[in-house]
Amino acid sequence: MHANIPVIVTRIIQETETVKRFTLTAKSKELLPAFSSGSHITTFLPTQTGMLERHYSLLNDPGEMLSSYDIAVQKSADSRGGSLYLHTAVDVGSELSISYPKNHFLPSFRARHHVFIAAGIGITPFLSMMAELSRAGKTFELHYAAKSREQCAFYAQLQRLYPDSCRFYFSADGPAARLQPVVMASQPIGTHVYFCGPEMMVSQFRAAAQGYGYPDKSVHFELFTPITPITRSPFVAELRKSNKSIEVGEQQSLLDALLQAGIRAPYSCRVGGCGTCAVEVLDGTVAHYDTVLTDSERAQHNQMMTCVSRAACEKLVLNL
Repeated sequence: MHANIPVIVTRIIQETETVKRFTLTAKSKELLPAFSSGSHITTFLPTQTGMLERHYSLLNDPGEMLSSYDIAVQKSADSRGGSLYLHTAVDVGSELSISYPKNHFLPSFRARHHVFIAAGIGITPFLSMMAELSRAGKTFELHYAAKSREQCAFYAQLQRLYPDSCRFYFSADGPAARLQPVVMASQPIGTHVYFCGPEMMVSQFRAAAQGYGYPDKSVHFELFTPITPITRSPFVAELRKSNKSIEVGEQQSLLDALLQAGIRAPYSCRVGGCGTCAVEVLDGTVAHYDTVLTDSERAQHNQMMTCVSRAACEKLVLNL
């Protein structure tokens, strides 16, 4: 596993009232690692309540030699500390630590056409994708929903770079101006669709894409936050290999409980979308909240994603 990269914040731009763009430059002044479009980094934030890990998409053109990375962070009203820390405690000159780039949201270069559908800060992964596809001569269109023109991050940049490929939808203009799934209808065969935004929006558009007949392999999405669990009861995780029993609290993920107990549990995205944290379940019933497993795989209750899924019983026995 790669060591983390020390960086310095060298520029902060207020994109909208609630969105800031941060430029992160390697403390060593060396070039930063190359990445593919749709990639994100993990930022490690030393808040007063402890170290927080938060994932942010890279905004840069992946075809460039990079001395810095750009990320954008929306200040959330219900922030658990990450966005609040970056907006209030980080200034130009602040030092942070970041991970090497990771990618669970690659564009498909087999697609004949790409339709990007973004809401709010969900625009961020599409900036690098559009740069890469434009350079490769691929066709795409962006449908971007925001509250208003003033709250639409990167509006001027998108209009300047891709004036014929972007359409904007501002809810402040009334119900008729809202972004609707019908934009996916009547697209050419071979089109791939991509969604990024709030959980409810992504779920709505995924269901609509299925209704329009898009194959599963042509539907791509990314969530910045995990699906909200319906089941929140505490449970016990019995680790068969480690000969340990771990209590998992109501507001605690199984992954966090494992890490706190010193168990070397793999993970990456922390939102149930990549499959890195999958573990074998030897006994018990799982409440699944991932977006990796199929319905038939979930019904077998023999594996789970520790970052989001929980027990639907008092105890799970895991092959850990």
